[in-house]
Amino acid sequence: MDKSIAQAISENVSKVIVGKDRQIEYLLTALIVGGHVLLEDVPGTGKTKTARALAQSLSLDFKRVQFTIDLLPSDLTGIHYFDRKADEFIFREGPVFTNILLADEINRATARTQSSLLECMEEKQVSVDGKTMKLEPPFLVIATQNPIESQGTFPLPEAQLDRFLMMLKMDYPTHEESIEILKRFSESDPLETLSSVASPEDIFRMQEEARKIRVDDKVYEYACDIVEATRKSPDIRVGASPRALLSYVAAAKALALLRGRDFVTPDDLKELAVPVLAHRVSIHSSGSFNNDGGYASVRDRAASVITKVVGSVVCPTEKF
Repeated sequence: MDKSIAQAISENVSKVIVGKDRQIEYLLTALIVGGHVLLEDVPGTGKTKTARALAQSLSLDFKRVQFTIDLLPSDLTGIHYFDRKADEFIFREGPVFTNILLADEINRATARTQSSLLECMEEKQVSVDGKTMKLEPPFLVIATQNPIESQGTFPLPEAQLDRFLMMLKMDYPTHEESIEILKRFSESDPLETLSSVASPEDIFRMQEEARKIRVDDKVYEYACDIVEATRKSPDIRVGASPRALLSYVAAAKALALLRGRDFVTPDDLKELAVPVLAHRVSIHSSGSFNNDGGYASVRDRAASVITKVVGSVVCPTEKF
């Protein structure tokens, strides 16, 4: 049942977004876990449309905020203002009061504004003027950043990065996918007529089912071995945290559910190691060059290091 709903959602989003089935599946994984996603890629690769299509497919409220240097924390969370007619202070909700929040170019806002999202992302609540307000579930932050433009940006601190369940790349489409995009958008935007195929209740039920997914003791050990190996690697300055370990296993359980299984396999952990762990570790700052002779970004190098770490850990061989 969960697999059929997940497939229906993925196919619906794919009516708008071409060739991004894996990214869509990972976004659904994050939504089930209750985590958040950082999309890092160049402009024009479909990050905003993917977020909108996901929200429409699930009948979820969607808001987009363009992060800029002059954006204030109150622009996100909301403010209390004095209503002369009512003769009292009234709270005006900010855009974080939604189901899916697209934080566009999050690294263009100051550290103070970025940090205003920490409570929202971790506690699913907002505190303004000493009053705490819960955010309506489900709540998913999809943040974007451009990796090739650093002027006027403020790199996300490690505490902020650790709040993101996954960091994904959209990547350029293939030649065939580019042709399909041209055909699909030649007359109209399919996003304008996209209908919902699931409801928030479906997500709540899947969240409950994901908690029941079975994890064998050997798989638990394997997850711990991988995370602990990041703390011992000579290539890594600061390894993955206990929160990263919890997120890692939770993501594996959600992915297993989406693929119609009631148990986690070591392959789930192998597959999710880079998207869940690479942005949570701090590697040594010395630069390196990739296979094409170009300079490898910090995130690309972190992904390479995590792949190397996973390869160094003995994988359970028992059938799952």
